[in-house]
Amino acid sequence: MDLTLSKAHQDIQHKAREFVDQVLVNYELECEVNDGLSRESLETINQAVMGWELNALNHSKENGGQGYSIFEQMLVDEQLGRVTGAIWDTVFRPSYPMKNATPAQKEEYLIPTCQGRRRDCYAITEADAGSDPTQCLTRADRIDGGYRINGEKWFVTVGDVADYILVHAHVDGDPANPAVFFVDKNLPGVELKRTPLYTHHFCYKHPEYIFNNVEVGADKLLGKEGQGYELTKDWFVEARLGIAARCIGGATRALEDANEFAANRIQFGQPIRNFQAIEFMLADMAVEIMAAKSMLYRVCAEIDAGQDRKLNHAKVAAVKLYCSEMVGRVCDKAVQILGGRGYMRENAVERLWRDTRVDRIWEGTSEIQRVIIGGQIKKRGLEIYTGW
Repeated sequence: MDLTLSKAHQDIQHKAREFVDQVLVNYELECEVNDGLSRESLETINQAVMGWELNALNHSKENGGQGYSIFEQMLVDEQLGRVTGAIWDTVFRPSYPMKNATPAQKEEYLIPTCQGRRRDCYAITEADAGSDPTQCLTRADRIDGGYRINGEKWFVTVGDVADYILVHAHVDGDPANPAVFFVDKNLPGVELKRTPLYTHHFCYKHPEYIFNNVEVGADKLLGKEGQGYELTKDWFVEARLGIAARCIGGATRALEDANEFAANRIQFGQPIRNFQAIEFMLADMAVEIMAAKSMLYRVCAEIDAGQDRKLNHAKVAAVKLYCSEMVGRVCDKAVQILGGRGYMRENAVERLWRDTRVDRIWEGTSEIQRVIIGGQIKKRGLEIYTGW
């Protein structure tokens, strides 16, 4: 089998790396110092994303996107993971489930979002519902001509700049009848509760929203009633692959910085990389990245080849678990190699160490990924993970 990247794939990889190095890294310290980016900076980046044709990689050209495959999106995400402050999120990508939108919904929401004129965010988590969406208390009660939504959502990433929210709710409060709705933020009853602060600095915020008798028409239902969990699961698959790819990118940058520092830091008359304690850390970091990258590339290729949707969910859980825990180990070693400098926020390894801690939590914790993997082993046997 041929495991080399095609010329087209190498071009995508190179383009994404150039975009990160020429555009995004210039905003890292602004994001760190100000706990976010100014509106002016975000608008400048938005225009650059459009100019470099990196907008809406996950949607078709017909709908204003770039029509990239899962593998191609992964190549871009890996490079985006090199930038700190989650500035990768400025390379906007409308939620994948929006491919199920009606023609009217595509005109109103999807196409302008692909073109950078609107921005979406996805609201699932609640105070008492995280990894298990069936515990959501947000409800959408049927009324004449539509629905009345009541509830509260936490960790609505990009919710500060998005102008509409994709809300996961249960129709008439029935967990067996989940649905996803387009909810414009300017509707009566959509209330910003608070915007918490987090360990990492992020170019966007993660506010909490209250939906107080928010009325939407039947035309705001994405897909069908009862389809909400499947739509959300599709979103999780895409989001988890993106996290895994960015973890590899972040780990690679941390290793590169640590390797360069170790080669130039002279102690006891020689570079510290000559000491076996440091050399072994660098070796372990490189091997971890190689293993994670092999897993990610394979699974993305399998998905593009038409692998069963249920297998996608099972295998992506393994990818997300391994890559998110790998980047934590690699970044921790990078901080250790840089010593006191590794603990200074002006250095990328410190920011990556802090930024990537959340990757073991959001879009399904490591523990939830293990639950999925364990369940799949019981259902399908070990072959799903140990076979080829």
